[in-house]
Amino acid sequence: MPKVLSPADIEAFRERLCEVAEEKFAAHGIDGVTLRDLATAMGVSPMTPYRYFKDKDAILAAVRTRAFNHFAEAMEKSEGVMRKKGGGQPGEPYLDWALKNPSAYRMIFDTSQPTSFDYPDLVAAMKRARETMTAGWKVLREQGRFKGDVELAGHLHWSAMHGAVMLELTGLLQKPLDARAIARRAIAAIAKDLDVTPKD
Repeated sequence: MPKVLSPADIEAFRERLCEVAEEKFAAHGIDGVTLRDLATAMGVSPMTPYRYFKDKDAILAAVRTRAFNHFAEAMEKSEGVMRKKGGGQPGEPYLDWALKNPSAYRMIFDTSQPTSFDYPDLVAAMKRARETMTAGWKVLREQGRFKGDVELAGHLHWSAMHGAVMLELTGLLQKPLDARAIARRAIAAIAKDLDVTPKD
């Protein structure tokens, strides 16, 4: 007779499965991983994942939801620090998280999932993460250090960060260049172009 699972048991298994799937998907691509592969990696029967998820697409959605939320949490924390200290510029926390969590980062920005909008939790997580791209610029505006278009600034910042991160993650940079060196110069150029007033 199957074990009766508590909500905590279910959540723990789902979290563990998402961790395994994140690494597998990032390393082999979505099409290069099967539910059997995931079950084998977890040491469970091939049918076990179906007790928790409808199919592989649902697992992908859960993995991406988790990644988007973790990313957003890190960005929101950095925004709080900027508000508290009354200074700083957007950028460094993005790099910190992306380079420490390359598999999750790929799940966010290097994965195509046409069914994304079929999963409300994923849609909410995507929206939450997207809003963090302008949060730091809103803080600068509140501090009177930036009077420009927050949405434009956020997208310029996002493009600069993502480009630098992907160049490093794909091994296309050679020392002394790395993602941080490129991104810092890019953000400085963006800030100058957008007329951000330095903090005294």
